[in-house]
Parts: sequence; structure tokens; C-alpha cells
Amino acid sequence: MSSGNDHVFLPMSQRHISGLPGTIPNDLKAVTEGAVLSFHNICYRVKVKSGFLLGRKTVEKEILTDVNGIMRPGLNAILGPTGGGKSSLLDILAARKDPQGLSGDVLINGAPRPANFKCNSGYVVQDDVVMGTLTVRENLQFSAALRLPSTMTNREKNERINMVIQELGLAKVADSKVGTQFTRGVSGGERKRTSIGMELITNPSILFLDEPTTGLDASTANAVLSLLKRMSKQGRTIIFSIHQPRFSIFKLFDSLTLLASGRLMFHGPAQEALEYFASAGHHCEPYNNPADFFLDVINEDSSAVVLNREDKDGEAKETEEPSKKDKPLTEKLAKFYVNSAFFRKTTVELDQLIEVQKKKNSVAVGDITYATSFCHQVRWVSKRSFKNLLGNPQASIAQIIVTVILGLVIGAIFYDLKSDPAGIQNRAGVLFFLTTNQCFSSVSSVELFVVEKKLFMHEYISGYYRVSSYFFGKLLSDFLPMRMLPSIIFTCIIYFLLGFKPTVESFFIMMFTLMMVAYSASSMALAIAAGQSVVSVATLLMTISFVFMMIFSGLLVNLRTVVSWLSWLQYLSIPRYGYAALLHNEFLGQNFCPGLNITANNTCSFAICTGEEFLVNQGIDLSSWGLWKNHIVLACMIVIFLTIAYVKLLFLKNFS
Repeated sequence: MSSGNDHVFLPMSQRHISGLPGTIPNDLKAVTEGAVLSFHNICYRVKVKSGFLLGRKTVEKEILTDVNGIMRPGLNAILGPTGGGKSSLLDILAARKDPQGLSGDVLINGAPRPANFKCNSGYVVQDDVVMGTLTVRENLQFSAALRLPSTMTNREKNERINMVIQELGLAKVADSKVGTQFTRGVSGGERKRTSIGMELITNPSILFLDEPTTGLDASTANAVLSLLKRMSKQGRTIIFSIHQPRFSIFKLFDSLTLLASGRLMFHGPAQEALEYFASAGHHCEPYNNPADFFLDVINEDSSAVVLNREDKDGEAKETEEPSKKDKPLTEKLAKFYVNSAFFRKTTVELDQLIEVQKKKNSVAVGDITYATSFCHQVRWVSKRSFKNLLGNPQASIAQIIVTVILGLVIGAIFYDLKSDPAGIQNRAGVLFFLTTNQCFSSVSSVELFVVEKKLFMHEYISGYYRVSSYFFGKLLSDFLPMRMLPSIIFTCIIYFLLGFKPTVESFFIMMFTLMMVAYSASSMALAIAAGQSVVSVATLLMTISFVFMMIFSGLLVNLRTVVSWLSWLQYLSIPRYGYAALLHNEFLGQNFCPGLNITANNTCSFAICTGEEFLVNQGIDLSSWGLWKNHIVLACMIVIFLTIAYVKLLFLKNFS
């Protein structure tokens, strides 16, 4: 079937990108084959809740109604007002929409989309999801390392990266950081081109873009669309949604799909749209932007001219928009399109594609396949996360500095603990502070999955890595070191300043206990935060949980005196187990009544004189099991919470 575009499909070794320096490496022999994407009778409904509290009802809302069309190699724009359904249609075509409530067929060259279509096609999201702490080249290297087959050598992958850099005109900023909210990086247009480059690494025949001009000034937006136009001339089918393009952008379009209220207003060659609307009685004023004119007509704007009657001389006269008693204009335009030659031509071509499918008798089979192994994915996710950690001093270095300062302050307050009755209170107090501090400082772990949620969802759907690879990669590079290092620093600073028990064994037990408390609290933070979109909500839930845990830690109230119907809460308290382990480690063998005669029962007549007596008073077992059972419980909590976090990531809907 003819694509309607006079593109010459040259091998990539022979292509020279117009307006950009450099040629594509000769040893990359891949050819961008033109793909024809057709969609047949697409209907999409979602369930929404309406009303308040007990009166809330679940109703079905129709997003798209009987949408048909063909997207060929070239620049295919989906235009429409806000809420018209253009983003929903784009996601459906890209296989990134929840199939529940969706009906209709999407074919590629007359055949069903393969199971791994999301991995083979390119999709650039509206908000650029690139790692800002990495350079442009490092972001492209990450995409190449995970999406290109392992049979390709590193040299071939680097050549593909250089090809994309040259094709997108990113050579001057290839080794510049993309930029974050804290550090300045490349420009908005260069950032958008980097996002496009991440998808071009696999050389997809179909590229989807959601609002590619969002957040860009007029000149930069024009440059990005001109780039896409050059790419479309190489044989790619580029499909994108756009809201209100300027005329210089509109004239680049090959195909235009106009949507309003989920129905087609027009689908056909973009340059024939004005003539089509004129035949429907809507004439664009001179010097008016066609894209603005179409939206004005669809939105029934009073400035749009409607010619629906003639004067006595037979000339058309301008009248106002239809009255409110008439049918909505969108309904009239949808009906007019169904009766147009454009619709009839599209229907004939769609029927031909359906016949091709029937002859091939093809169905989409197979599972999503990944280009690389689990271990390879873990290594690259860990590598990127570690670079991100080092490139984000606000999250890494700042935490270490705060730990050092806090350790010195605590060391000054509790300096040189004495072996007297006051030493009992001071020891118990500082050990309680250490455990609760480890818990509350772990609240920052909620950001580990929340901040990168959009990035994770996009990369996972696009086939970069498995959920398990991402999860273990983040644990190895971020979770483990960032919870271990503060515990080591804290212990090394305060242990000797405070004068804790001077034995090597006690020193390392304390360090290990603080690590276990930090890991348990952080694991709980991940379990709560995984799947959340707002950091503040997860932080609030964590803070409330730790406040209740702190009450049942063993210092503020003697746990043996708590009423039975509430006493079970102590078994859910993370600081309780850490505090009990630290008390056992520090108090066992201590004498707090020096110079006094100890009775046969190892007690004095008026106060607690030994560490053992204090531990018994707290309900702590004096045996070695009384120490290590706390670490075992904390280890079990870590496993349980991390499992919950992984399952929540695993069951996140695989649709943006």
C-alpha cells in the first residue's frame, strides 16, 4: 500500500542528516523500514466515581468512540482540545493503556502488534524522564546497554550512540550533565532531544511522542519538530499528540487527526484539512493559524466564521454559531466526517488491511523478551544509581555531614558516662536516642522509589529491565551503602566519647545493632512508599508509625505494665528490638554502685546497682539469646518489608 509520501529509504550507512554535521557510521547497516499502523473501531471507557462519601456511584465514562485511522511513515499529528482524548488514543496505539474498557484492533502492516511491541517501538513521555545527574552520553549509554542485544559488541553500541548524538545535534553537549533542580544542565530543547535519543537507540520504525513541545519556547519547539520531520523522511512513522502548534510547526505535518469529545472530527492529509473544513462551512480567516482555527471551531468559539446561509445575491454571509438548542457542533462535525470522502477512503484502506490480516491468520503471541540478562541489568541499574548518588550531594554528602555533626553533639552532651546511678539514666537515654534517631533518619528512604517512579515506570514498560533487576540494583547501590555508612560513622564517633563498655565485641555489636535498626526502618519506608506518587504522604505515614513505635520501645513506659489488649503493639516496634539489644550489650556486667557492699542477691538495699538488675527490671533476658533474638526479629522485619515493597512494585500497572 502506498504511504502517500515520496520518501527514499536509504541504508543508514548512506544517509546524511540534513542540517546536522557528521555522517552515520558505515558499519551500521540497519534500515528504518516504513511501518503502517492502523486502528479499527477503537472504543475506550473508564470507570469513574461520582458523588460524595456514601452516595458515591461508579459510572462509565466514554473517552473514545469508534475511532478509525491509518498512520503511515511521516509526521502524524493528533490534535484536539484538552480532554478530547488525544493522549488516550496515543497511549492505546502505543499499547500503553490498560486494556480494561478497551475494544478495537491496532495493526502493524496488517498484522497484530507483537507482544513486545512496547519494547520495539519508541515512546517519549511528556515530562522528560532522564537522569539529570548523568551526562547526555551516559544516559544514552544506559539505554544502549540495556536495550540493544548482548550480541552487539561495546564498540558497535558506542557507534550507535555516536550516530544518535550526531543525528540529534547533541555533539556539543554530549558530555554535559542533563541537569537537576539543584544543578544547571543542558537547555530544554537539548533535554527533549536527549529523551528522543534514548528511544532512537533501538532504531524503532515507529516513534510515539506525548506533547513533545510542552515546556519549550516557540523557537525550540520549532527546532524539535523540524528534527522529527527530518527523521520521518528517513522512513520512520512518527505519531505524536500536540495541543496548539504554531503555523511553522503545523505545515510540517503529513497527517492530521482531529479529536474532540472522543470522536473524530477529521483524519487525513494535514494540508487538505482547511479545504475540508471549508466544505463543512467553516472558513479560516487570512493569516489565522490553521491549528488555532480548528480548535476554535471545535470549541465553538464565536470568532470562528460559520457560513451556513446565503444572501439574495447567492453569496455566503457570516452568521453566529449555532444556538444552544441545536446539536453540539462536535456532533455535527463528527457526522459530517462520517459522510466525507476522507472517511470512505480510510474505510476502504482499513478493510484491505483487515483482509491482509485474515489471509495471514496472524495473532500476537509470545511474551515480552528482554535484550539482556538479569545480572547485566542489575549491574547497570546499580552503576547508574551509584553515579546518581555521587552526583547528588544534597542526598549523600549532606547526610554524612549531618551524621558527623549530630554524633559530635551527642558525644558532647553525654561525654564520659559515669558508673553511678546517674549513669544508668544517661546510658538508657542515649541508647534510646540512638535507636529512635536511626528510625527517623530512615524516613528519607521513602524517596528511593517515589522520586523515580515515573522514570521506573517508563523504563520498565519500554523493556529496559525487569522489576527484580531494578529492585536489587537500587538496594545494592543506594539502600545498603546509605544506611550502613551513617551507622558506622555514628558508632565510631560516640562510642569512645561516651565511654561505653571498652570491649571490641561490644563495639561491633552496637554498630551492627544500629545498622539493623536503620535497615528495618528503611525497609518499612520502602514498603509504605513503593507505588506512592507523593513523598509527603509516605513521610507522614512513616512519622506517625515511628511515633507509636517509640512509645512501645521500652523507655517511656515499662512494657510489663501495659494493659494486655495493647501490649501486643510492642512486638511491632522496631526501636524496641534495637533498644533491647543495645541495653543488653551495654548493661550486662556493669556495676553502678562502686564502693558499696553488694548483697548475696547482687543488689544493694536502696537502688539498682548492677546492669543485670536493670535488665531484669526491663524484662530483658540475660542470656545470649536475649541479645541475638532481637537481631533475628529485625532481620525478619527487613525481609518482610522488602518483600512487600517488591510486590507493590511488581503489581504496579504496566501502563502509564
